[in-house]
Amino acid sequence: MKLSIQNRLIIMNFLQFYVWGAWLITIANYWFETKQWGPAEFGAIFSTLGLSSLFMPTITGIIADRWLNAEKLFGALHLFGGIALFFIPTVDDPDSFFWLIFFAMICYMPTIALANSVSYNVLKSHNLDVVKVFPPIRVWGTIGFIIAMWTTNLTGNKALEGQFYIAAIAAFVLAVYSYTLPKCPPRKETNSHSTLGEILGLDAFKLFARYKMAMFFLFSMMLGAALQLTNMYGDLYLSEFKNVPQYADSLVVKYSTIIMSISQISETLFILAIPFFLKRFGIKQVMLISMLAWVLRFGLFAFGDPAGGLWMIIASCIVYGMAFDFFNISGSLFVESTTDSRIRSSAQGLFMMMTNGFGAVFGSYTSGFVIDKFFKLSDGSNDWQNIWIAFAAYSLVVAVLFAFLFKHKHNRAEFQDFNH
Repeated sequence: MKLSIQNRLIIMNFLQFYVWGAWLITIANYWFETKQWGPAEFGAIFSTLGLSSLFMPTITGIIADRWLNAEKLFGALHLFGGIALFFIPTVDDPDSFFWLIFFAMICYMPTIALANSVSYNVLKSHNLDVVKVFPPIRVWGTIGFIIAMWTTNLTGNKALEGQFYIAAIAAFVLAVYSYTLPKCPPRKETNSHSTLGEILGLDAFKLFARYKMAMFFLFSMMLGAALQLTNMYGDLYLSEFKNVPQYADSLVVKYSTIIMSISQISETLFILAIPFFLKRFGIKQVMLISMLAWVLRFGLFAFGDPAGGLWMIIASCIVYGMAFDFFNISGSLFVESTTDSRIRSSAQGLFMMMTNGFGAVFGSYTSGFVIDKFFKLSDGSNDWQNIWIAFAAYSLVVAVLFAFLFKHKHNRAEFQDFNH
C-alpha cells in the first residue's frame, strides 16, 4: 500500500530525532562513568553542537535554496554523520573524541533545519495547511527521540558505547530513506543582475535590519542557552542522587534517562496545541509562555528529589514540553510565515544558528564557568539546588526583557494562509 505524504514525512521526522535521542541525554554518563574523563573537556565536547550550528545550518540552507535538492543534501549529511558516530567508540582520548563528534555534529545539526524545510516544501507542494498539518507530523520526531532514549537505557547502554552504534544505524537508515522522498529542488531565480550576496543566499542576514526580526533572533539565542542547560545537566543531575545514601537505589537513579523522557512525552502533547495557540494568541504570547515555562522547569528541579519531591521532578519534565515546543516549533513556523519564499531555507538555517549555535555556545561555556566558580560545594560536588535557582532567575529576566522589547501585533490571518 502506498504511504500518504504525511506518513512519509512522519517516518523522516521519527528517524531524524531517533538519531539524536540515542546519545544526546546519556553522553555525560558515557564520558564520566565509562571513560572517566574530566569535566573541562566535557564542556568542549558539548559545545560542538553549538559550534557546528554557528555556520553549518546557514551554509546548508544556502545550498538547498540555490544549488542542491534539500532531500539529497539531507541524506548525504546523515550518511557522513552516521559514519562518524559509528567510529566514536573506537577513540581512547578526549582530543580525538572531540574532533570526531565535532564532525558528526557538523553533519547532524543542519539536518534539523533541513528536515523542517523538506517538510514545509512537500506539504506546500501538496496544497496542505502547514500550520495545521505539520505539528502532528513533527510530534513523531519527539516520539522517535523518546523511543531512542528508552532503547539506550533499557538495553544497558546508558553509559556504554552502544548508544553511538544505535544512533549510527538509525542515521544510515535515514540516509537511504531520504532519497525516496519527494523532490525539493532549489529555487533557481537568480539573474544576471543578482548580487553575490543574493547568489549565495546571504539575503537572510538582512532580516537583522528589521527590528522585530532582530529581537526575535536575539531572544531565540537566549532561549537556546536555556535549552542547552537542560541537555547538559538534566540526566547527570538525576544520576548524581546516587551519591545521597537514601536515594542511591531509587528508580530515579536507575532509570534517570526514562524519567527525563517524560519531557519529550510532554512535547508530543504540546506540539498538537501549537496551531491553536499560534492562531489565537500570536508568536509573542506563545514565546512568552515558553519563557515562563522555563522558569518553572528549572525552579521545580531545584526543589525536587527522588522521594517526597518526586512530583516536582515529574512536573518539571511535563512543563518542559511547553517550554521547548512553544519556542522551537512555533519559532520555526514564525520564520516560515514571515520570510520571503526565496530565502526560507536560509532563514531557517539562521534561526538554527541563533538557537543551537550562539545560544548553545553561550549556554555551554557560561554555565560551565558559573557552576565551577560559584556553585561547587566543599566536597567538590555540584550545588544543584542553587544551580537550578540561578537558571530559573536567568529565564525570568529573559522573559521580562522580551515582554518589553519584542514588538509584534498579532494578526489572526498571519498563519491562516501559511500554505500559500
